Amino acid sequence: MIAFLRRPFPLYVALPLGAVGGLTLSAAFPEPGLWWLAIPGIALIVWSLIGRRWWTALCIGFIASLTFWLPLIDWLTLYLGLVPWLALAGVMTLWMTLWALLASFVLSNAHRLWSRPGMQFAFVPLVISGLWVAREGIASVWPYGGFSWGRVAQSQADGIFGHTVSWLSTAGLSFLVVWIATSLVVLVRLPAARWLWAIPAAVSILAAAIPSFPIQILGTTRVGAVQGNADAGLFSGYSPGEILSDHLNASESLVGKPVDVVVWPENGNDIDPLRDETSAALIDDLASRLHAPIVFGTITHPTPDEYFNSSLVWEPGVGVVGQYDKIHPVPFAEYMPERDFFHSLVPELVDLVTRDYGFGLRSNVIDIAGVPMGLSICFDITDDQQAYDMARDGAQIVLAQTNNADFGHTDESLQQVAIARLRAMEMGRTVVNISTVGLSQIIAPDGSILDSLERFTAGAMLVDVPRSATLTPAMVWGRTIEVGLSLLGIVGFTLVVVRTFQAKRRASLFPDETEDRPNVRQE
Repeated sequence: MIAFLRRPFPLYVALPLGAVGGLTLSAAFPEPGLWWLAIPGIALIVWSLIGRRWWTALCIGFIASLTFWLPLIDWLTLYLGLVPWLALAGVMTLWMTLWALLASFVLSNAHRLWSRPGMQFAFVPLVISGLWVAREGIASVWPYGGFSWGRVAQSQADGIFGHTVSWLSTAGLSFLVVWIATSLVVLVRLPAARWLWAIPAAVSILAAAIPSFPIQILGTTRVGAVQGNADAGLFSGYSPGEILSDHLNASESLVGKPVDVVVWPENGNDIDPLRDETSAALIDDLASRLHAPIVFGTITHPTPDEYFNSSLVWEPGVGVVGQYDKIHPVPFAEYMPERDFFHSLVPELVDLVTRDYGFGLRSNVIDIAGVPMGLSICFDITDDQQAYDMARDGAQIVLAQTNNADFGHTDESLQQVAIARLRAMEMGRTVVNISTVGLSQIIAPDGSILDSLERFTAGAMLVDVPRSATLTPAMVWGRTIEVGLSLLGIVGFTLVVVRTFQAKRRASLFPDETEDRPNVRQE
């Protein structure tokens, strides 16, 4: 049985094995969110790539990637249909397929560089995991700002390894999970693994047992977070002021209660109070009765040609005292890159994006009620660099404002909340994840849920949230960790390529020599 497992599977077995691996990995994310499935899912994908020629590695990688991405982001189909879903899944699939091609080459040729089984176990999982981190890192920022969704670490908010993100960063946590999965595959293939099995077991136990990085709590701030249950979707037929009214009404339960700051979600006010006196008067009246500033999302329009997805800080009796404009608008949703080109392909979809939001230049940290707070709008919460900027600029609380109305009862908001929880643990900060329609949660620095509002209900949360200025290792060294692990994979792959070409060149020059290599049939 063990000998059978050590041989490459026939292609007719490897293809469905890779597909099952992709589906299994997808199931590690909400929903169902079975975090532990990330390890067997990745292991099945890696296993299916053993002994492959480049074209079969591409086929298997493509199938495994599609079966991962298509179910993960099927929430795109709710209002936008098949084309955006297939397009985004297709782009992300190309990145993952490239990783599969490189990983397959390493699996098939690493013995040329590391001939001893112990050396193969020591280096092959490191290289493959490093290449995975490089793939996640590049896809998160390019093209058009990337799509930092579906990273393996983001499946681990509920898992036994999730808390290690405060030490390792998001990239490091992804590396850990992929390393464990790949190590198990490599060990199964080694003829004399024996005590080496203890190493991934020991690493797993150590990672599960190590406590989160210690956080110093400076005090608490009483935060009110309002979910208006507003019909704020792209295709909603709301009348002007309806979304504002929904959040004004949902905020009434906070009036008369001690509160330091009240936060509404992205697009919580559909009428820009900088340009409309009635909107400004309604906001100021509520802020005066709350005796607290209100932080709310709105679309600002400072010039005839400029629009920003903004978060405004309104002081009672004063007006706007702070503003954050979304730094990275979402391509194909908040702005249309290469509009003429894509219009020639799918004009009906491009025409849905009626305006192009500008790229904000303001700091994402604002002093609110005497406390520096980080502001995040929608997918900002997935952006590592914005988290690093918040930590560097002293944010003690993160207000993550979002509008999930376009995604209905799909898994999108559940996945986003899981990302917010991981970010809270990574930063060592309270994250107030507040949505127009939910799921809204106030998350403590250790990832625990302090309060929540279910989806499609109006209401308000009022919580004394912990404040912290502690810089976790993830915030100090996160980018260095990501680059270092990526280079580990790239350099390791390069060394395998060089050694493989050297070996093949020598074999062509001296055909009578036999190469010391395992009996691996490639298909």
